[in-house]
Amino acid sequence: LNNLLRAQVAIILFTAAYIAEVVRGGLQGMSKGQYEAADAIGLNTLQKMRFIILPQALRIVIPAIVGQFIGAFKSSSLVSIVGLFDFLGINRSILANERWFGLRVELYVFLAVVYFLGSFIMSSYSRRLETRLGVGRQ
Repeated sequence: LNNLLRAQVAIILFTAAYIAEVVRGGLQGMSKGQYEAADAIGLNTLQKMRFIILPQALRIVIPAIVGQFIGAFKSSSLVSIVGLFDFLGINRSILANERWFGLRVELYVFLAVVYFLGSFIMSSYSRRLETRLGVGRQ
């Protein structure tokens, strides 16, 4: 397999494992009354999960899921392990060029701004989604 596919599979599996744990925690955080109420109205297991349990559980875990996405975004530089150029690796290759001599700080500030903007946009969207869905209110 080529390096890009290896990196994609590794990041996807790593992130999926953490997201699965977050969702599992949300499902365990649901009260047993919700399960019993779904049983009382005669829903089968698939309907119970689709219409009653998962919408509530996912609403509970929105902050943790967004935190995981932000962490994955910031950890995307780990693809350099398999020899691919990531955002930070591109910065290092630019600094190796003598025409960019003396602009080290500016390039790292640019990297920091890009990472900050990406994280800020994801967290802002999460706050709007939490407000719209009423996360934290009973």
